[in-house]
Amino acid sequence: MASFTELNADATQLQERIERFHKVREGIVNQVRQVIVGQEEVLDQVLIALFVGGHCLLTGMPGTAKTLMVRTIADALGLEFRRIQFTPDLMPSDITGTDIIEEDLTTGHRKWTFVEGPIFGNILLADEINRTPPKTQSALLEAMQEHSCTVRGHIYKLPAPFFVLATQNPIELEGTYPLPEAQLDRFLFNSILEYLNAEDELKVIDLTTATRTVRVEPVTSAEELLDFQQLIRMVPIADTLARYVVNIVRATRQKSENAPDFVKKYVNYGGSTRAAQFIVLAAKARALTRRRYHVTYEDITSLVVPVMRHRILLNFHAESDRIDTDEILNRLIAHVPRPKEI
Repeated sequence: MASFTELNADATQLQERIERFHKVREGIVNQVRQVIVGQEEVLDQVLIALFVGGHCLLTGMPGTAKTLMVRTIADALGLEFRRIQFTPDLMPSDITGTDIIEEDLTTGHRKWTFVEGPIFGNILLADEINRTPPKTQSALLEAMQEHSCTVRGHIYKLPAPFFVLATQNPIELEGTYPLPEAQLDRFLFNSILEYLNAEDELKVIDLTTATRTVRVEPVTSAEELLDFQQLIRMVPIADTLARYVVNIVRATRQKSENAPDFVKKYVNYGGSTRAAQFIVLAAKARALTRRRYHVTYEDITSLVVPVMRHRILLNFHAESDRIDTDEILNRLIAHVPRPKEI
């Protein structure tokens, strides 16, 4: 059994880790705010994804600073940054890397040598990911789930931590391909970047049309981010809240006994178990970023929509009635009874 002195030392060390977490997060936000105007909710979601080791999909019209936000965050994190510009002619080997035959000039023997692709970094910007066909998009499936890639039967581990921050244009635009459902399910968030208000657009013009240059400084390291990921998993969640998460995810499935009538009418496929895992993890991160040491109901309900909006497939009834996934999820939040928080 641990002594009082050991317990006290552990508590002190834990408090120091928490304080360092808040300091790093504040530093990242300050660095990003030198470049990015507005989009507070999206920035919060991206940071939550990074702190829990998840991937984030940023959806928005061209010119809404999706790529700039990812690059700026990568600079502030001080991690190895790689970028792939997804185009219709991109091949899977352009992402993962490939084996080539090299000749040893001293012996004359030839051997296979693996040449790493741009996937071998800490932060991968998959820019306009839906402008390449599903064949190439699927090259990221193993990397996003298992943090490895397989080439010619050989498994190569990726650096830790590893994040995919992908941008995409709305699928209604020309030259886009819908992402496979299996890949969408691997993204923690689907964050929507809306147009800025008039005042924020004026700030953007002031920042980008003058001679002022901004240098973003790194405020953390790979080792710290891995430590933060473990720290967040230590945040407790009440059983009643965990059961609420399970109930709300199960209620999105048409054949579930808990599914309300509007889900049975409009939804073809609901959320997977991974959705419940991600909601709990993200809620823990949100609680800690707000200097709380337990998950609350508001932590969960504020994250249900961005975590679930890309995991629900609607049917033609929803399309004809102009119902989208955000509306379905907001109805579910209102429908599922609020749990008692202990």
